[in-house]
Amino acid sequence: MRILLVRLRQIGDVVFTTPAIAALRRRFPNAHLTYIVEPAAAAVVSHNPHLDEIVVAPRATGFKGLLHDLGLGRRLRQSRYDVAIDFHGGPRASLLTWLSGAPTRIGYQVIGRSWMYTHRVERPRRLRPRHSVTNQWDLLAPLDISLPDRTACPVEMEVDPAAAASVATRLAAAGVSPADRLVVVHVSAGNPFRRWPHDHFVTLVAALALDTPDTRVIVTAGPSERDAGRKVIASARAALGESAARVVSCGEFSLAELRALVDRAALFIGGDSGPLHIAATSAVPIVALFGPTLALRSAPWRDERWTTIAVDAGELPCRPCDQRRCAPGDFRCLTSIAPAAVFDAARQALRAMEKLP
Repeated sequence: MRILLVRLRQIGDVVFTTPAIAALRRRFPNAHLTYIVEPAAAAVVSHNPHLDEIVVAPRATGFKGLLHDLGLGRRLRQSRYDVAIDFHGGPRASLLTWLSGAPTRIGYQVIGRSWMYTHRVERPRRLRPRHSVTNQWDLLAPLDISLPDRTACPVEMEVDPAAAASVATRLAAAGVSPADRLVVVHVSAGNPFRRWPHDHFVTLVAALALDTPDTRVIVTAGPSERDAGRKVIASARAALGESAARVVSCGEFSLAELRALVDRAALFIGGDSGPLHIAATSAVPIVALFGPTLALRSAPWRDERWTTIAVDAGELPCRPCDQRRCAPGDFRCLTSIAPAAVFDAARQALRAMEKLP
């Protein structure tokens, strides 16, 4: 059997498909599994042990993009897939799923594109208090695969040995020793609705750096927000004075390097974005900040033995939202999360991990 999996766009969403990949491998141990992904998230699945083939599909616009996708569709059809599963549901993903020519094509019930699938799964438009991994699992029902279990099917991302070597070299060059307690704080997010305020991050980073003499804090940020990371580092160092060296600057990390970095860390702190879910593929304790999104829907999906603490603003009439317009206008779901609350959660996560055998 040959199975095609399609999941384009966001990093975190690609991470959320990895439990389904493992479940498909267990259900069809001899199948050939191919995964189509865009370049930005390719590192998430590039070393996945359950996949036989990765197809990286760069995104282009206009007529050129259409020609590229039609050419890719012809190659997919020549591969003669038996089943194609569209985990995305966007126009491009739907088209590639249909162009594959697989006799069984599974996707969401979407207006104007449902005819491209042979099996359609309802996807309500309203936000549901149900985890994204569970939502995606509905697509596996036609293949007789039972509901997921976090322990048996956690999110996965294999560590790239070359990335791990690079991270070790960079940490040593920055003066971080193996005995240091490393805390990774990711300060950026995919959109302004998920960005915790700069000053809050500065306060948190400074408090973490002063927590114990052996603590070193690394601030990371996405490529589009590297300036935000630099500003947090500079402001935290200025506040720390003689202890400024405890906030470490190592430059920008690729996704593969970030995955290797969290394996070295004692704690990861970040908002609901791709790096948070990459961190979830490790055993590192996590403190996750949720603004407009709900932990019930987007919390790290992993073995419950590994410590994960969600921090949010509590119940608000505008939360969750569609992240297109802030109804109150002040992003209160984020601004009202106090640095002290996140620091307390960080200490709690570290203590819980220390108690594990």
